[in-house]
Amino acid sequence: MFATLFNGLIVIVGGAIGVIFRDKIDRKYSEAVFQGLGFVVLVLGVINAIKTADVLGMVICLALGILIGEILDLEGKTEQLGKKLEEKLVRDKSGHSQFAEGFVAASLLFCVGSMAIMGALEAGINHNPAIILSKSVIDGIAAITIAAGYGVGVIFSALSIWAYQGGLTLFAGYLAPFLQEAVVLEMTAIGGVLLIAISLNMLGIGKHFKVANMLPAIFFPLLYQPLSAFIMGLF
Repeated sequence: MFATLFNGLIVIVGGAIGVIFRDKIDRKYSEAVFQGLGFVVLVLGVINAIKTADVLGMVICLALGILIGEILDLEGKTEQLGKKLEEKLVRDKSGHSQFAEGFVAASLLFCVGSMAIMGALEAGINHNPAIILSKSVIDGIAAITIAAGYGVGVIFSALSIWAYQGGLTLFAGYLAPFLQEAVVLEMTAIGGVLLIAISLNMLGIGKHFKVANMLPAIFFPLLYQPLSAFIMGLF
């Protein structure tokens, strides 16, 4: 859990730097770096998505996960949370704020991805924080750029890191005896697909994808892979 706490603190520091110097950072430079980061996220997503050894399983898990996410409207609830925090905590001189957008964008970027999943699993199962500590450095650098564009909302994404990544670490610790290599692999691959969606949002390519509604798909391999193995064993 220490590594996750450190991850959140690094995001707070990076976000604060971005907010403090946002007026001194030319918009075109921050946008250029943000776009570059979008391409990096795209590459990471592709690299992890193609690791899947069960394309049919990926399709099924994504379909079921997205269906549940749409029913629960996770995207809408996440945005509502950001807006409530915005109303209570942040207003700029014009009375308008990018708090919600920054909070949601940063939370999804820092929480949804192979490093968050694999780092939490490694920390929970093997008590090895190396992946999360490496991710912390990347997140801190990204937070500076994102906060320069979106503002204070990025800082509060540390709460999402602590809740999601910390919760997943504890969850992984409890499930350690039941997690197989195939399950971890498919969770990582689905996380890669979600990273691709995030990168397209960052790059402004096509429609805006409701990535938060895709989140449940990450956990479906926990059910699908054992069930699939059992069914295949019958033949």
